[in-house]
Amino acid sequence: MNIDKLLDKALKLEWLTIDEGVYLFENAPTTELMYVGNQMRQHHVPNNTVTWIIDRNSNTTNVCIANCKFCNFYRRPGHEESYITSIEEYKKKIEETFAYGGEQLLLQGGHHPDLGLQYYVDLFKELKSLYPNLKLHALGPPEIAHITKLEGTNHTDVLAALQEAGLDSLPGAGAEILNDRVRRLISKGKCSGKEWLDVMRAAHQLNMTTSATMMFGHIETNRERMEHFADIRQVQSEKPEGAKGFIAFIPWPFQDEDTILKKIKRARNNCTGDEYLRMIAMSRIMLPNITNIQASWLTVGKPTAQLCLHAGANDFGSIMIEENVVSAAGAAFRFTANGIQEAIKEAGYTPQLRNQQYEYRELPKDIKQQELDRSTMIVD
Repeated sequence: MNIDKLLDKALKLEWLTIDEGVYLFENAPTTELMYVGNQMRQHHVPNNTVTWIIDRNSNTTNVCIANCKFCNFYRRPGHEESYITSIEEYKKKIEETFAYGGEQLLLQGGHHPDLGLQYYVDLFKELKSLYPNLKLHALGPPEIAHITKLEGTNHTDVLAALQEAGLDSLPGAGAEILNDRVRRLISKGKCSGKEWLDVMRAAHQLNMTTSATMMFGHIETNRERMEHFADIRQVQSEKPEGAKGFIAFIPWPFQDEDTILKKIKRARNNCTGDEYLRMIAMSRIMLPNITNIQASWLTVGKPTAQLCLHAGANDFGSIMIEENVVSAAGAAFRFTANGIQEAIKEAGYTPQLRNQQYEYRELPKDIKQQELDRSTMIVD
């Protein structure tokens, strides 16, 4: 294979094969991957703008029976630290989010054995009745698959009921690596890779906007990373005409602090800044039919995330007013609204607040700056 020919093929927005992707990732210089990633970014988003969002990542429950080996957040049913978030707690969190200038709740939780479809339908309806302007970016394919199994129905019916109840968009949570060899070892209790993809197919048929993710850097091979890209772009190619489908792709490295995966599989977060830059560029190269690529500053920090804006990323994600799952495994970076805008400017770009549909928003006046835990590494 020839690196220059493969990069030219990428620049023409042609699909690289899995083998070609592996070859590029393992052999092309980082600078060349970054250059092509940035050129493709300019094709999809031809301006000097980098988007960001104000939202809150809250949890319905920490009770989960999936037993993922990389997760420190979950608790088994009946555990003394288990909880289900109350409406009063949601009200406090949502009103605080509005005060910070946000309009969206990223709402996820565990595979609770007793929380079926009616629970989520009632919850979404109540939240929307209390806060009609609230956007719900909630659950994810593994949770949809779990609810579907509890109800003995199908993905489409579950998603349609949730959509009618107020679900605005579906996050790409729980993708990890879509190869089932990997999933059996790190998240056996979650849906298969095929079912994850099938949930997204069903969501796209309902014209529901979704995102896609990848958690890499644990026990997967480079080929399995490229297979993941290939699966995502295939589902995106099947979306109905006019549907947004996967509006964004977000890769991040495995966070290993105190995880079972680190202890029993000896998986380590050895992802360097250089490797993450290469993965951002490969995301662009392997996913020519997805418009937005997000840099995960939460897991890699400000300097690396800023470099990602020159490697194919056009989005800086959320200030994360609240985030409990990834942080529980060691992600320690934080941003304020001012801080995230300054970081984008320092990288040579113009910050632009957006919503989940990647539509521009005006920054609300006199928004409150969230107070951050000074025990973490703060970026403000």
